[in-house]
Order: sequence, then structure tokens, then C-alpha cells
Amino acid sequence: MKKIIACIALVFVSVSCVSTKSTIMNIDDNAPIPKLTKDNTFVITAYSKDKKYGYDKDYPINVFYQNTRDESINQERFLNALAGPNGEKITFKKLESCCPFPTKKTELGAGFLDVYEIKWEGQKKPLLLYMNIYEKGLLMVPMGLSLKKI
Repeated sequence: MKKIIACIALVFVSVSCVSTKSTIMNIDDNAPIPKLTKDNTFVITAYSKDKKYGYDKDYPINVFYQNTRDESINQERFLNALAGPNGEKITFKKLESCCPFPTKKTELGAGFLDVYEIKWEGQKKPLLLYMNIYEKGLLMVPMGLSLKKI
């Protein structure tokens, strides 16, 4: 019982630390839901011209999700569509969740961004991408990356 009360208290403390105004700048509820390839990856056609897109917590890649049962599926669909700058095969792994923000898309009224490390052979330093599963936005290839050849 003490553990349950401690967990509930932790949730309330976490939520109370969330600002009442979101700093995320690129949410677009009218963004189209991307089509899927036969390999279950997103069809992405746009390239970002903004150096902050995906690399800054205020400009995350907003991949959204339908329900908590498949919350990371759209992150994988997005990342599996990408390649290194010269078409290199990338690998990725989730490092952490960070950067709480207010959202009406969760029961608690708050969401977190996920930070992914992106690597490819010959790369000097891994890239870190911020991804948001709670909100929608136009999906684009972040600067410094390309699309995987089909």
C-alpha cells in the first residue's frame, strides 16, 4: 500500500512540474497521417529546412499514436524510413524520456518526449532526435539524414 501511495504522489509531483503552456512549436493537428509502405514504414516526402526540426526539444518529430498499446510503433515507422546522409543504413535506440509538457492527449494532462540515438557506419558522433508520440505534425526528414532507398 505504501508503494502505491508513493507512486501516486510521484505522478502528482511530476505533473505539477509541467508548465501550463507547451513550448513545442511545430504541433499541427491537421497534418496528414502518412501512408505506409509494404514494409510498414511511413512514406515521407518532405525534407526539413529547419536545423531545429527533431534536434531541439521545442521542435520534436511529432509522430502521434492511436492508443497506448502501440505507442512506439509510429516512432519505429518513422525511423525505419530514414538513412544516413549518403544512404547509409542507420541504427537507433531510445535513450530516455524527458522534457515534460502539457497535452490534452493523455489522462494525466502531460506528456514526455523520447530521445533517440541515431548511428550509422563511419559516423563521427551519434545524432540525438527528440520524438513526440502525443501530438501530430508534418513528418519530414531531419537535416543531415536522408530517406532509405526502397
